[in-house]
Parts: sequence; C-alpha cells; structure tokens
Amino acid sequence: MKMNVKTLFFASILSALWSQSALANTQQTVCIFDLLGRAGESYKLMEEWALSAKAWGADIKLLVYQKEELADKDFKNGKCDAVAMTTMRSREYNKFAGSIDALGGVPSNEISKKAITYVLDERNAKRLVTTIKGEKYEVAAISPLGIAYIFVRDRSMDTIEKGIGKKFAYLHYDIAQKMAVERVGAIGVPSDISNFARKFNSGEVDSIAAPAYAFKPLEIYKGLGNKGAMFTFPVVNVTGDLILRQAKFPEGFGQKSRAWSLRQLPKTYAILKRIEAEIPAKYKLNVSAEDKMRYQKLLRDGRIELTQRGIYDPSMMRVLKRARCAVERTNFECSLGGE
Repeated sequence: MKMNVKTLFFASILSALWSQSALANTQQTVCIFDLLGRAGESYKLMEEWALSAKAWGADIKLLVYQKEELADKDFKNGKCDAVAMTTMRSREYNKFAGSIDALGGVPSNEISKKAITYVLDERNAKRLVTTIKGEKYEVAAISPLGIAYIFVRDRSMDTIEKGIGKKFAYLHYDIAQKMAVERVGAIGVPSDISNFARKFNSGEVDSIAAPAYAFKPLEIYKGLGNKGAMFTFPVVNVTGDLILRQAKFPEGFGQKSRAWSLRQLPKTYAILKRIEAEIPAKYKLNVSAEDKMRYQKLLRDGRIELTQRGIYDPSMMRVLKRARCAVERTNFECSLGGE
C-alpha cells in the first residue's frame, strides 16, 4: 500500500515526537572526575548543573571518580553519556576548546576568564562539536581550575638551568608537558593526576606543576617541607571540560549548558582566588623580570612548535594571544607574528 504525501508528513512528525519523548524519559549518566570526590568543588558545581539540566529536558545521574583515567575509560566504553574531566585529557574530543590550556597561553585568571568567555560564546557553537568515528561529541561547559605553578623540593633550584637533570613528574597523556620537560633538560617521570603529587611528597621527583586547587587535598606542603618553594611564574592554565555525546541529550542542550557555565564564572574565580590566597606566603617565591621574559619566550616557542605539529588549534592560539595582549599591551610578543 502506497502512502500519500500527507500520510508521510504526519508519520515523520509522529516519529520525531516519539524520539524526543523517549529521550526525555531516558536518564543521562554523567561521570565526573574530582580529586576530592563528592566533597570537591567540581562535584558540587556539577550537582548544581544537574538540577538546572532538568529545565533543559534532561534527567542527570552523577557518578564521581577520584581517578580521572577511570572516568575517561567509562566514557569511552559507553557507561557514561557525558564526562567532566581536565581539558588536558579531553583535548582528544575537541582540539579547539582543548587548546585553551596551552603552555603559557593563559598566564592569569583575568586572561583565563576572557578566553573561556569567548570559547563558550554561542557564535562558536559549531567549533565545539566534533565527529569522531561517526559520533558527535560536544563541549557543554568549561570550568577554570586555576593557574599551575612550579613546586620544587629545594628552593635553591630557582632557575631552569638548575633544573637540568632533575626529576619532574608530568602527566603522561599530555604531549605538551612531555615536550616542555625535555626542552629544559629535566628528567621526565610519566605520572597521572592520582599519583604525581605523591611522587613529589615522597621525594621520587624533585618538582611538579600544579594549581593551588591541588595544594591542600594532595598535601603538597609535605613535599615542600622546610626547603621547598612555589615559584609564582604561571606555567599553564588548568581548566575542566564537560564533554557529552550529543545524541544522548535533548536538542539544544549543549548551548543551554554552556550559557549556564558562563554564568558560574564569577563565583568560580572567587573560589580560586580564595584557594590561592590560602597557600602560605613562606612558600611563594617570585622569579626575576629577566627570567620571566626568558621563560615566556621558551613557552611561546613551545606553543608554536606544538601548533605546527597539530597538537594545539591555531585559531585558539590567536584567540589566546589577543586575550594576553588585551591585558598586557606592552608584552614583547604583541608586536610579533607566529601565533
């Protein structure tokens, strides 16, 4: 029996309505990485997000992980419909947003806020969706976790030259960190978020890079002891991404989630400011203006190389440079090309 045009039209409408109804009645599982588990700020933020998501047609079930690799593994295996984890690990799902954590690309919270605000703007919606093996992944939120600084067990190791031959724990899945460690002549020790601080505290490595957020929960002060220090030169900005399987969520969900994420930024940066201020002043050491310039140039060269190798997104590198030069117009790089 042949169906006429009107019948086909109504059949397609009913099919679409049925699909939306089925999705609305399906619970979405979101896996969340937080070092502190349910007590962590990231998990608490996601609890607020899950409540708001009800108004966007989703029914969220949260699963928390204190080991990031397990959250990522369960997302890959389909146990999770979405995952919240560090941008350094989620870069494989979206290089544009994933490049916001480029080495030295975001040296302050002020610049971080400008960069995240730009990325989450609705005009970038298409850039935040990536098709991998036929499945669409979408960046639905970006949250700042703070600027990472170098911690050393011996404060006499106060220049790059003095770090040559010293052991540095880096995140094994981040090619950028591996390259940076090799460039300065340090001995790289492949690590994970769950164990890099333990290696520092036990003396297995001489130095690490970490944001203030990790200082108390990972007890980094144990590794610092009486001789250690935190050098206040910003090495990398650390953020977290919420990556979702687009087909598992209602239409338009990603944009509503990103708009919500934007509204949380003032509160999140206030929390980061408080956490950074809680690190005792006795550990903090500044680098000289001369060394600061040297390190900025070193990181810039690294970003350019990594962009050429396809690790970082070139358009994001231009965005970050504009953000840096909008805040520090006299910076040496503002008159240079290459990024």
